Amino acid sequence: MNHIVLFEPSMPANTGNIARTATAINARLHLIRPLGFQLDDKKVIRAGLDYWDNVDLVLHDNFPAFLKTVGDGKLFLVSKYANISYDQADFSQTDRDQFFLFGNEAYGLPEVFMRQNPEKAIRIPQNDQHVRSLNLSNSVAIVLYEVMRQQKFYGLERVHEYQQDKLK
Repeated sequence: MNHIVLFEPSMPANTGNIARTATAINARLHLIRPLGFQLDDKKVIRAGLDYWDNVDLVLHDNFPAFLKTVGDGKLFLVSKYANISYDQADFSQTDRDQFFLFGNEAYGLPEVFMRQNPEKAIRIPQNDQHVRSLNLSNSVAIVLYEVMRQQKFYGLERVHEYQQDKLK
């Protein structure tokens, strides 16, 4: 299973959009506290539309609590400071949990943890001279759809009957 992990997210609309993406690709969404909003915030609910009942959501009290859940899964740290581009990493496994950890919108991931685990870090190439960072929900979608592409869109193969009729 693929897991989207948000480290101390602070913007409710981003989290709502990411919840929708997680639901669309059958990924589990992990939120690491403290959160910069309440989960019943109108902006979170609005961005997630009516998908919240389908979100596979796990809340963690803190970063060490989250790390205990990784177990023998594979952890990827998504950071603009990484040396390896996300398209160079192998995400093709579908028989092992893969966790994609994204940092807080304002300050990213814990620097000490990043320095201790550079081999786990991947980045989305961008022009750092003109753009400080990409939007978090866009970053999640970019990386996770590459993951799904490498996994041959495992679990997303079905086209609904009404969609097939529209294609004719």
